[in-house]
Amino acid sequence: MADIGSMFDRIAKTYDPLNHLFSLGIDRLWRRRAAKSLTKKHPKLLDVSIGTGDLAMAIVKHDKADFVTGIDLSEEMMRIGKRKVEKKGYIDRISFQQANAEQMPFRDGAFSAVTCGFGVRNFKHIDIGLSEMYRVLQQDGELVILEFAYPPDPVIRFFYDLYFSHVVPRVGNFLSKDASAYTYLNSSVKQFPKREEFEERLRQAGFRDVKHRFLSLGIAMVYTARK
Repeated sequence: MADIGSMFDRIAKTYDPLNHLFSLGIDRLWRRRAAKSLTKKHPKLLDVSIGTGDLAMAIVKHDKADFVTGIDLSEEMMRIGKRKVEKKGYIDRISFQQANAEQMPFRDGAFSAVTCGFGVRNFKHIDIGLSEMYRVLQQDGELVILEFAYPPDPVIRFFYDLYFSHVVPRVGNFLSKDASAYTYLNSSVKQFPKREEFEERLRQAGFRDVKHRFLSLGIAMVYTARK
C-alpha cells in the first residue's frame, strides 16, 4: 500500500489535468452523479481515497453532507486537495487525514455515509477495504462507490480497450514524467472485478440493497448499498 501512496505522490501535480484531459471533462459529471446518488444529507460522511478532493467538494456543493472527513495514502494529493478546498471556501466542511483504507482509525459506526471515487481498485485487499467501510458505517448508512468499468457493448469495449491500453498510458507517462504510473492505472482498471463479482463481494462484506448505475455507456459505474 505504501507504494501506491508514493506513486500518487509522484503524479499528484498532473493528476487532475490529465484526468480531465483523458475523460474530456466527463469525470466531473461522474462525480456529480455519484454525489447525487446519496439519498439525503448526512451529518458525518467519510470519503475514502479522497485524493485531491473532487468528489468531496461535489458532495458539499450538492449539500449531501454537513462535514466530510477524507482519508488517503498520498500526502501530496491531499496537499493539492487542501488548496482546492480552501479556494472553494469549503475548508470548514472538508478535512484531510492520511490513513490506510484497510485499517481505518475510526470507531465502529462513526459515519452515516461512506463514499469512494476511483479508489477501490487501488486497495491491496479489496475485501478488507469493503469490510472496513462496512464497519465504520452506522446502521442503515449509505455507501457510494464510483469506479471505472468495462462497457457492456462489444463495439464500445473495443475502442475503450484501444484507448486505455495504448493512448492513455503513453500520453500519461509522457506528460507525468512517470514511466509506470499510467501503465499501472490502466492495468488496475482491467483487473478490477466485473460488476456481478463486485456486487457479490459487497454483499459478502455485509451490505444490502446493492445496486449499480452505468455512466457514459458503461465506461464508469456508480455502486450504491446500505448497511
